[in-house]
Amino acid sequence: PLAAGAVCVSERRERQTERDREREMFLGRAGWRDGVRVLRRPCTAGADGGRELSWDSSRVPERRQRHDVVVVGGGHAGTEAAAAAARVGAETLLITQKASSIGEMSCNPSFGGVGKGHLIREVDALDGLCARICDQSGIHFKILNRRKGPAVWGLRAQVDRRLYKQHMQTEIHNIPHLSIREAAVEDLLITDPDPSRPGRWKVRGVILGDGTRVDCSCVALTTGTFLRGVIGIGLESWPAGRMGEEPSIGLAKTLEKLGFRMGRLKTGTPPRIAKDSVNFEVLERHDGDHNPKPFSFLTERVWIKPEEQLPCFLTFTGPDVENLVRQNVHLSRHVQETSRGPRYCPSLEAKVLRFPNRSHQLWLEPEGLDSDTIYPQGLGVTLPVPLQEELLSKIPGLERARMLQPGYGVQYDYVDPRQLHPSLESLDVQGLYLAGQINGTTGYEEAAAQGVIAGINAAGRARGRAEFTVSRTEGYIGVMIDDLTTLGTSEPYRMFSSRVEFRLSLRPDNADHRLTLRAHRETGCISPGRYETALRSRKLLEEAGAALKSLEFAGSRWRELLPQVTISESRCERISAYQMLCYTMVEVETLARVFPESLTRFLHPTGLSERLKIEATYDAHMKLQQQEIEEVRRDEGLRLPEDLDYEKIGASLSREVREMLENTRPQTIGAASRVPGVTPAAIVNLLRFVKSNHCLKVKGS
Repeated sequence: PLAAGAVCVSERRERQTERDREREMFLGRAGWRDGVRVLRRPCTAGADGGRELSWDSSRVPERRQRHDVVVVGGGHAGTEAAAAAARVGAETLLITQKASSIGEMSCNPSFGGVGKGHLIREVDALDGLCARICDQSGIHFKILNRRKGPAVWGLRAQVDRRLYKQHMQTEIHNIPHLSIREAAVEDLLITDPDPSRPGRWKVRGVILGDGTRVDCSCVALTTGTFLRGVIGIGLESWPAGRMGEEPSIGLAKTLEKLGFRMGRLKTGTPPRIAKDSVNFEVLERHDGDHNPKPFSFLTERVWIKPEEQLPCFLTFTGPDVENLVRQNVHLSRHVQETSRGPRYCPSLEAKVLRFPNRSHQLWLEPEGLDSDTIYPQGLGVTLPVPLQEELLSKIPGLERARMLQPGYGVQYDYVDPRQLHPSLESLDVQGLYLAGQINGTTGYEEAAAQGVIAGINAAGRARGRAEFTVSRTEGYIGVMIDDLTTLGTSEPYRMFSSRVEFRLSLRPDNADHRLTLRAHRETGCISPGRYETALRSRKLLEEAGAALKSLEFAGSRWRELLPQVTISESRCERISAYQMLCYTMVEVETLARVFPESLTRFLHPTGLSERLKIEATYDAHMKLQQQEIEEVRRDEGLRLPEDLDYEKIGASLSREVREMLENTRPQTIGAASRVPGVTPAAIVNLLRFVKSNHCLKVKGS
């Protein structure tokens, strides 16, 4: 249907210039063409389901291109999404404003950490890129959280910015089915939905800044901080998605007109410091691990020699820094904004205001082997430039520091992720996928993990495959996406191991066995080489486990074989060699010296002995967790008492979960498990509480 006045416009067109015609159509004096709408003007839902006026696609030049999947944005989410879609076999186009910025590490020069390292391992298990690229460009590898068990170890690496970008671009440019185009995406092509699927609209392509129309089956938006991005230093601000790059205004408006609920978040980055101006002699030095552990399951050893790794240094802020910040915080517009910043990576101003009279640690991290720049992790600041320089001079080791680039803040739009399916497809717009900071997350790892899922599903949708999702019981990726799509977020979301209920089962060492084989079977995104590696690894692990379990003796015999191991005299049952691995002093190598004929062959595959010990250590715990999962499945139909007082359940349920259950009052355990925000662990505790109370009532009666 055409809008009122469209005829008048057509009568005047011959007398209008090109610019005038675009302006008229921007104002809506035209309607649909070929069933396609380009949402560039304000529009409101009408009685016909929202078919209001929009920029007439007749104004779109006839330069058409056709792809299965278009990925918008070349950051960490975009590169993973594009690579994943191409691996599935979809003809994929990656569109970015600057092709030279693909693989750019725009903030910290590091990957991984507690929780984040798990995400990278799972991205790698899905044949993603970032883990292998880190192994090729890392300059300082360290496992965090070692004082705890291996289930929550955090693999982390300082990465050479230049090498990472170089290797990533080489990888991206050589992936079959993947093309790259340097352009700005201004708009989406929208058409009527497929009536057999839920949704109000269907995406059909994108419009570039020069008006070129790119048709496709699916679009993945990975715009990072570019949606109406604004950079701020002191009281000054200007539109930008990243320093020196234009923001994306048209797409933000399009999403609004499509009815997406949107919010505003902020983040920041610290100043950069000249390496030769830092007094490292007075700082606490931290070296990388002597035996660096790779991120990727395909990497036997990282590229850098252990002794060639660069160190990091630790320093702290003091009262002088706090006083300077307090006296001048009114000069930072970024701090005064009401949008929420990252809770777990706050700016220095936020830390000073939230935690007064404390010193705050700052890590001085190298940006590359040949780089003259130091990245001060923890020193995100948006004060005016002269004050930033003064602030640096008040920090031990940085008294004479020379600032190469000031710290700055970024504010940007994000989409409420509760408007997405677990596949990261929009609920309302068929074929439109969102990944990365556009969903309210923060961090390279969270972005990469969403990107690989969005890319797999966009390609799968384009090629008629079923969607691929990861549940909370299958991976950290599943926990993150479930959190986002059920709970949403009002602040930048960061992954932690504490968010994961079944973390003993979801370890960094077994991500390939959890995800690679399943993804190969269901998506086709796994390369033959990786599939064979995962298959061989699982087979060896099973064979080694069976061999260890077959070696079974009484405790007295083990005390003779391994006198250095303290085995309780009261332990009278037979013990297998597999169970002996639970003892701290027992390794596969220890047992192989006692049983060389049976076990020597399991010493050679890289990492196998470590995986065996971890599997043995957690074997009993994993069986218990599996029993909990099965227990919930068995009792899904168990009715909850109508007078159940959730406050009486106490600490086994968090206050947030108790409030959600009290508000919804589900009738069964199964219904409770489907309440958004109620975790599997909470369901297990609820089930046990209801069962125990029922038993007490029966006994009482």
